[in-house]
Amino acid sequence: MAWFFAFFLISGFCGILYEVVWLRLAMAQFTVATGFVSIVLSVFMLGLGFGSWRAGRYVERRETRPGVRGLRLYALAELLIGASALLVPLELAWGRALMEKLAGTLPLSTAGYYAAAGIAITLTLGPWCACMGATFPFAMFAIKERFPRQSPRSFSYLYLANVAGAVLGSLVPLLFIERWGFHGALRVGMALNACLAACAFTLSFGAAPKPGQAAQPAAPVLKERTSQETACLWLLFATGLTTMGVEVAWVRLFTAFLGTVVYAFASILGTYLAATYIGSKIYRSGESQARSLSGGGLALLGLSVLLALVACDPRIILVPLVRVIIGVVPFSACAGYLMPLLLDRISGGDPARAGRGYAINIVGCVAGPLISGFVLLPLVGERFALLIFALPWIVAGLGSWFSEGRKAAPAWQVGAAAAAVLILALFTRGYEKEYSPRRVLRDYVATVVAAGTGDERRLLVNGVGMTSLTPITKMMAHLPLAFLPRAPRSAAVICFGMGTTHRAMLSWGIHSTAVELVPSVPRVFSFFHDDGDRLLASPLSRVVIDDGRFHLERTSEFYDVIAIDPPPPVEAAASSLLYSREFYAAAKPRLRPGGILAQWLPDADSAVQASVAKALKESFPYVRVFQSIEDWGWHFLASDSPLPRRTAADLAARLPARAVADLLEWGPEGSAEAQFKDVLDRELPLEDLIRQDPAVPALQDDRPINEYYLLRCGKVE
Repeated sequence: MAWFFAFFLISGFCGILYEVVWLRLAMAQFTVATGFVSIVLSVFMLGLGFGSWRAGRYVERRETRPGVRGLRLYALAELLIGASALLVPLELAWGRALMEKLAGTLPLSTAGYYAAAGIAITLTLGPWCACMGATFPFAMFAIKERFPRQSPRSFSYLYLANVAGAVLGSLVPLLFIERWGFHGALRVGMALNACLAACAFTLSFGAAPKPGQAAQPAAPVLKERTSQETACLWLLFATGLTTMGVEVAWVRLFTAFLGTVVYAFASILGTYLAATYIGSKIYRSGESQARSLSGGGLALLGLSVLLALVACDPRIILVPLVRVIIGVVPFSACAGYLMPLLLDRISGGDPARAGRGYAINIVGCVAGPLISGFVLLPLVGERFALLIFALPWIVAGLGSWFSEGRKAAPAWQVGAAAAAVLILALFTRGYEKEYSPRRVLRDYVATVVAAGTGDERRLLVNGVGMTSLTPITKMMAHLPLAFLPRAPRSAAVICFGMGTTHRAMLSWGIHSTAVELVPSVPRVFSFFHDDGDRLLASPLSRVVIDDGRFHLERTSEFYDVIAIDPPPPVEAAASSLLYSREFYAAAKPRLRPGGILAQWLPDADSAVQASVAKALKESFPYVRVFQSIEDWGWHFLASDSPLPRRTAADLAARLPARAVADLLEWGPEGSAEAQFKDVLDRELPLEDLIRQDPAVPALQDDRPINEYYLLRCGKVE
């Protein structure tokens, strides 16, 4: 049995590794838009469920045939999973090429593109995820063959090992990615899967049980569905729905305290998985093996959902990781206890029943994020979304408790405890309450807060500050436009923010297209600029709600300037997709001859600065870099044509009167010439940035230097 524990420990590790890497590779090939990310994650989960269900049915049909060995089936599944490490990147690239060809012959709407991309992702990831899901029924079949006395609770044994591996998989692969990139991390997974397959296949030649020791469960398995089994199946669905639904709310709540870096998301995932392991371990231990599911347990699970609201009250001073522990661990431990208990009860060691139950749980895991992200959070916000997820468990649990007539703890005490937690949750405050005045908008992507007065106004997305009213964002537009060899006609702004750069583009009297991923962000434009609503209504203004890279790849328009201002911090998850060589390859064809790409880079460590500089140097023959006014960040100007050596007076003379007024609105200088001189005097040779870390590779999709920095910097922000 120790071999099976080791198999599923490593398998759980590889499963999380593949999920993380496949998602990023798919985002790089297609888009980072929320709808597409939901498609990828749904395909991953549904593939697991389908594989679990079909493998269970397959084993059920062949269980009576001599010579069919579960270990060999398991070895085959692991071998196929390992092959996916090589094939999935190729399949994603083929899918991307097919989509481009399809778009060229049959122009697709955004919805049509997502539908076609969903089919491509399903065909690419679905079969490999099904192989992952099949490992549970195959391994349970092998245990039933060899260890009949262990069989009735074999699912929880394998699940415990799988979750333990997933805990490691949520953290360790980040180091692989930093060191070897996404493809290198996949090769590590492939090697581990190959070892699993080889070990399982070798063990399959070991001695099988004698005929008199045929694998029979210790307790009879029901062959007909009973009302109790139906209830358990519904509970499995509800457990998956609640678990994954509250995870979406967790991300929004805890991001305000943890930030948007990959290590922050990993800390939430790792804490959730570690607590799930604890709950499963408690179920597997000692006298708890014989415990039945009680109403009090269901009520406890529901109440634990609400602790995240208490943990994320900004008035309570806590270390960020402690907030995560308080908000995540109790609920995750309860769910970790409940899930294997239900599946052991349903299956009794039968692989087919376990496969069906696990598949139903996964269907709930898919439904939860969709309901949470696209319905509850936009309509009622994080607080009431968690209440909606919690209340059915509390009501069902208390109702069951009263009907059971528990005497260990009187029902009124349980009811009082429930009321106390509910009141505590209702009187907690979200981070947005700390800002006044404020405007709060929620959509399926994020919670957006516009807050403050005068020069202190701020834009926050999921609690993270995006930008402020600074002349730097004006210079992102005026500097490249003034450097153009001709009068500009149109420009594109990737990432809307407060709308300052888009507004500066419009002050030139040209067409400006602003691309923003979060739908609510442009809706607070007028909070920061009094003329915001008028400018949005201008025929020269266009706002596109989409992924900036996706827009540039699909649009047929050409621009004189493309200005990119990725969301801070520079280490933000997925931000590398707007700094990479592949991004610049997508942007270049959208520039008119002599056009300029203006890349903004906040202050970063030497490796990131050198990596971005190398990516631009390898993508454009002409690149100039200027440190910005206020001594913070860098303006990169890149073009296929030589960038003229203009003086500050030359640049100022090219600005229309409205553009001059816009440039000087917030100073710091009193004239356009002086403002430009501040920037021109700070020009730095591109090679000076590269020499800061000459060994670092150019930033590319496979090596996101800015996002993965733990080994390099020895810190987590």
